[in-house]
Amino acid sequence: MRSRILGVAALAPLVLAACGTPPRKPDLTLPTAYQAPTATAPADAIALDQWWTAFNDPQLTALIQTALERSPDARTAAARLDEARATRRGTIWDIYLPDGELQGNARRTDSKVLDGTQLDIPGFANSGVQKNYGLNFDVSWELDFFGARRAARQVADADYAAIRFNYEATRASLAANVAQSYFEARGLAIQLEDARQTARLQNDLYQVASKRAAAGLAASSEADQSAASLAQSNAQAANLEAELQAAKRTLLILAGRGIDPVESLSAPAAVPAAPAVPAAIPGELLARRPEVREAEMRVRSAAGTLRGAEVALFPRFTLTPGIGLTRSELPGFESTTRAWYIGGTLMQPILDIPQLLAQEKATRARAEQAVIAYEKTVQDAYGEAENTLVRLAADRRRVDLLTAGEARARKAYDAARKRYDMGFDDLTAAVTAETNWRTARTALTGAQVQSLTRTVQAYKALGGGWTPLNDKAATAAKTPAKEPQA
Repeated sequence: MRSRILGVAALAPLVLAACGTPPRKPDLTLPTAYQAPTATAPADAIALDQWWTAFNDPQLTALIQTALERSPDARTAAARLDEARATRRGTIWDIYLPDGELQGNARRTDSKVLDGTQLDIPGFANSGVQKNYGLNFDVSWELDFFGARRAARQVADADYAAIRFNYEATRASLAANVAQSYFEARGLAIQLEDARQTARLQNDLYQVASKRAAAGLAASSEADQSAASLAQSNAQAANLEAELQAAKRTLLILAGRGIDPVESLSAPAAVPAAPAVPAAIPGELLARRPEVREAEMRVRSAAGTLRGAEVALFPRFTLTPGIGLTRSELPGFESTTRAWYIGGTLMQPILDIPQLLAQEKATRARAEQAVIAYEKTVQDAYGEAENTLVRLAADRRRVDLLTAGEARARKAYDAARKRYDMGFDDLTAAVTAETNWRTARTALTGAQVQSLTRTVQAYKALGGGWTPLNDKAATAAKTPAKEPQA
C-alpha cells in the first residue's frame, strides 16, 4: 500500500505538466485570392445571403421559401436545433445551480407494554400512539476554484452553436438543391420542346417526300427514311416528357410538396441568363461557410472538454448546508424542533490519478482530431470554391462558343431545307443539316443549364444561402428569425 501511495505521489509532476496546455491552434494559411477568374462585381451581402433573388425568378424564390418552411430536411434540422437548445438550457441549469432536495417523512408507532416492570414518569406514558414528522432541505454546492464551470459552459455553448451552424448548412444545401433541380427541369422542358419541334419538321419533310415520291420526282425510299426519322423524334419526345414529369416530382418533394400534382408546377421552356457571382476572397470562407463554423465550434467544444478533464485532477470543495424541521407527538408529550446545519467536504483524487491522466490524454487526442477535422473542412471549402469558380468560367466560355455554333448550324439547316424544297438537293442533305442543328441546339441547352447549376454551386461554395452569425448570436438561446416553427 505504501509503495502504491508513493507511486501515486510520484505522478504529481505529471499532473501539473498535463494541465494548462490548450489544443494547438489550427494551421490556416489561405491564399489572398482565388486562382480562378472571379467576378468584378462587388460582393453584396444581401445578394449572397439570398442569392436566389439574383435570378429574378418569382417561381424559384417561392419554391425555395416553401422548401425552407415545409421540407422534411428543413423541419428535421429545426427539430434537432430545438433539441440542442433544450439540452443546452438544462446543462446550464445543472452547471450554475446547486444540487438540493426536499425530504419529508412521517412515522406512526402504536406500542403497548405486555410484560415487565413499568417505570412511571409523570407526564409520560409507557405505551400508546407515537407520531414523528420530519422535513429536511439539503443542499450540495461545489465551489469552483479551477474553472470547471467555465469549461462546462464552453462545451454547452459550443455544442449548441455547432448544431446551429449545421442547421444553417442544411438549409443552404436545400436551397441550392432546389435551384439546381428547378433549372434541370427547365432544361428538360427546352429539350422536350425541341423534340416536338423536330417531330413537326420531320412530319413536314415526310409530307414533302411522300408527294415527291407519288409524283415520281423521288424514290419511295426517301419517304420511308423520313417516316423512320419522324417515329424516332416522336419516341424521343415521349421519353423526354416522362423525364420532365419525374424531374418535377423530385422538385416538389424537395420543396415539401411531394403529394401535389405535377401540373401545379410549371417549367418554362427557356433558360434565364446566369447572374454574376459576387467577388470574394478565400478568407471570407472562415465566416461564411456554415460547415467551417460548425467545425470551429467542435474545436471549441473539444477545448472545453479537455479543460474539464484537466480540472478533474484538482481538489474539489463542496459545501453542504441544510435546514430541518421535526415534530414528535408522544402520549403526554409533544415537541417541535428546528435546526440548521452546514458542512463541507474536500476531495482530492489519489488512487485514480493514473486513470484520470489516461482520460486527459485521450481527451487531448480527441481535441487534436477536432483541430485536424477543422483544417480539413477549411481546405475542402477552399478547394470546392476554387474548383467551382474555375468550372464556372469554363462553362460560360462554352456557352458563348456553342451559341455561335448553334446560330451557324441553324443558318445551314435553313439553307439546306430551302434547297430541298426547291428540288436542288435530296433528302439526305436536309436531314443531315437538321441533325447537325439539333445536335448543336441540344449541346447549347445542356451548356446553359450547366452554367446555371454551376452558378448555384458557386453561390453555395462561397457561403451563400444564410446570414452569418457571430459567436454570441450563434449561442443565443432564442429561436432564429427565419427558423420555421415546426
